Amino acid sequence: MRIAIAALLVPAAVATLVGLVLLFPFVRAEALDGAAALPRVTGTVAATAQSDCSPGEGDRGCAALTVRLTGGDAAGTSIVTLVSVVRGVSPFTTGDEVTLSVDGDIADPESYQIVDFQREVPLLVLALLFAAAVIALGRFRGLAALGSLVVTGVVLVGFVLPAILAGRDPLLVAVVGCTAIMFCALYLTHGFSSRTSTAVLGTFGSLVLIGVLGVAFAAASRLTGADEDTASLANTLGTAVDGRGLVLAGLMIGALGALDDVTVTQTSAVWELRAADPALRPAALFSAAMRIGRDHVASAVNTLVLAYAGAALPLLLLFSVAERGLADTLTSQVIATEVVRTLVGSIGLVAAVPLTTALAVVVSTRGRIGR
Repeated sequence: MRIAIAALLVPAAVATLVGLVLLFPFVRAEALDGAAALPRVTGTVAATAQSDCSPGEGDRGCAALTVRLTGGDAAGTSIVTLVSVVRGVSPFTTGDEVTLSVDGDIADPESYQIVDFQREVPLLVLALLFAAAVIALGRFRGLAALGSLVVTGVVLVGFVLPAILAGRDPLLVAVVGCTAIMFCALYLTHGFSSRTSTAVLGTFGSLVLIGVLGVAFAAASRLTGADEDTASLANTLGTAVDGRGLVLAGLMIGALGALDDVTVTQTSAVWELRAADPALRPAALFSAAMRIGRDHVASAVNTLVLAYAGAALPLLLLFSVAERGLADTLTSQVIATEVVRTLVGSIGLVAAVPLTTALAVVVSTRGRIGR
């Protein structure tokens, strides 16, 4: 059984390594002139006052913010900058920690523009709380899960994004990146065993299905991925961007996390049922595990739908305000893209349950039960 599993997974792992090497952007893409990010400094809003957006305009449609710089070469000095107000309310108030961009001479107050709030501290606190909760519940397994999360971030930031920006095919990059994340995350979190390998096989098979369905229905639905974000990226890179490939890449990456959850749960269910009753026949073991899988996948599909709906919520609100009909809304490219992502991902989740369960039954009943 171990030889059979290795015969399936080793070639996939080797192909993933080859793909990482061939697709890795050893020469990083450079932004066009004028597209590079402006330098940024930190500051604190010391005072606010109503102001005209242009001298003598009289509309009082802006707020004049006095900001004391706390970072950069001009730290310790104060500048005054204007920001637009929304319904008469300034987005910034006295005491806010903000980030400013600098476009020009640092000694010229007009070179500074507030771009955002400082969020490092609350985000760091939240991350520490998350890590503490995971470790408190999972202990060593939780620590391993955090390690796999770091690996996932490294693959996405260090490989997937730079490779797409360097002009590699987005779908091919996503396939290689997702497979690399799958191998690293599952084996790092759950250890090297037949049990984990079964979950890896189930995840891999479901990813293949999602990729095939995604390509087919993106083409059938005429999803081009040609939106403002893609156009902006193309202008920044100075080259054409495969919008449909980006859609498919996002589909696979988005579905991977839910797939890991389903396949690991199903594999664990089969192993625990088998350990509780070693005399359980394979057919009965499959039926018992499928009852667990049906409950799990029902909630997982709803989770996936809500996740995509939450991401598209601002667009849904805009369509509602425009009083567009349901059919018109669902068939617009932006919403149709989310519909295809949701339904294709959900089909992959549904298929992962019987596929992984069947694999786990075969492995657990013919091999030695282990972790």
